[in-house]
Amino acid sequence: MKKNIFIFLPDGVGLRNFAFTDFKNIGEKRGYAITYWNNTPFSIAEKIGFKEVKIENTSLHPLTTIYTRARKRMELNFFDKKFKETVYNTYNFPQSYQGIKNAAKSLMVDVFTTFGSNEKGITCVREKIKKLERTTTKYQDCKKQLEAHKPDFVFCTNQRPTQALAPVLAAQDLGIPTATFIFSWDNLPKATTLVETDYYFVWSEHMKEEVLLYCPYVNENQVFVTGTPQFESHFDKSLLLSKEAFFETYQLENNKKYICFSGDDIVTSPLDQYYLEDLALSVRDLNKKGYSLGIIYRKCPVDFTDRYEAILKKYQDVIVSIDPLWSPVGKSWNEIMPTKEDFALQSNICEHTEFVANIASSMVFDFVAHNKSCLFFDYEQPQLKKGIRDIGQNYNYIHFRSMPSKEAALWIRKKSDLTLTIKDILDGKSSSVVDGKKWFDKIVGMNPTKASVEIWDTIDFILKN
Repeated sequence: MKKNIFIFLPDGVGLRNFAFTDFKNIGEKRGYAITYWNNTPFSIAEKIGFKEVKIENTSLHPLTTIYTRARKRMELNFFDKKFKETVYNTYNFPQSYQGIKNAAKSLMVDVFTTFGSNEKGITCVREKIKKLERTTTKYQDCKKQLEAHKPDFVFCTNQRPTQALAPVLAAQDLGIPTATFIFSWDNLPKATTLVETDYYFVWSEHMKEEVLLYCPYVNENQVFVTGTPQFESHFDKSLLLSKEAFFETYQLENNKKYICFSGDDIVTSPLDQYYLEDLALSVRDLNKKGYSLGIIYRKCPVDFTDRYEAILKKYQDVIVSIDPLWSPVGKSWNEIMPTKEDFALQSNICEHTEFVANIASSMVFDFVAHNKSCLFFDYEQPQLKKGIRDIGQNYNYIHFRSMPSKEAALWIRKKSDLTLTIKDILDGKSSSVVDGKKWFDKIVGMNPTKASVEIWDTIDFILKN
């Protein structure tokens, strides 16, 4: 009889790695029956024809959001104390005190953070969250679904959503083995490991060390290095168009070389549009000197602002906007769903541009997979004023300390250096590829094309043992 695997999608971020890759096909070829346990608004059965069990109940205990917010702040406070740092608290977002309800919630979080930022306090809050979620109707509904479908294994595709709590707890209380995938390279130092499972699947040895450092309740034999399916598409040559076909599809000029500017969300880079403008000015300057350059602007899929519009219009002679092929099914950031077609689009942009320029983005890894450099802006804009976040904060984060050397990217510390640096990249005098690959290997792992296989190998191992 086939083993029944539930691929649990607490939100849309797991679709990219586990629904739009060969992940399902690999599992089925091994004899597994695969069901998507779907907590998202995206209908997997209707859209892509995969078997799914929908979680319709999205209710949380009224106090869960307070305790989960407190847990994150308590852990970050504790990390600062434990490791003698000040950087961990910069991962926090400001709380809102506007309105009675918001103020009451934020004050409760402040009290927990003030008095509970220690091992005992954090353990207490962790257990309280589980206790609260076990009392919800969502927990009971999920338990009934599990009892009806009897999965042999529940694989949670994202460790951070509160929506994952009740389903994972229901599975554990029924004795079903559970695992979670750490979905992003910066998640562990940010204290976003909210879901506690029997096993943890991580990208690399570096990330395994982080799990054991930041999650003391996890034992080494619970953590498996599998890689991530996120970058597999960059090594799939069948997705690539010829340069001529790509340029024709997006009405690009055949005589031009293009630079990719990958946009950031408004939190990471609130003045992002002005860095795009600086790049456009440098491109215009180089074009006057005999180069033939353009810019492909790829927006951040979860950026809902219109802050780039004036820049795109003003510099339409050099900027072409190619939007990601993501599909909104709601208004929040985790209801913007990736599509399978965007794998190919992103790979082709990486392949057919000269390099990428951005602020602190993981696109550095996408481009180095195509042997392309990454340029990081690291200077203040004149529009910076009190209340606007300085982008330099991004590079102080713990996850940026994983760089094997500063040469893993090309740094623009002063706006006046931008044009010359671009010229040096184009002329072959400057590159971040060699050290960028070392960074890629450290974060993504040594076998980026084998992640889906490694995950199924690990599930095989767990179920057999």
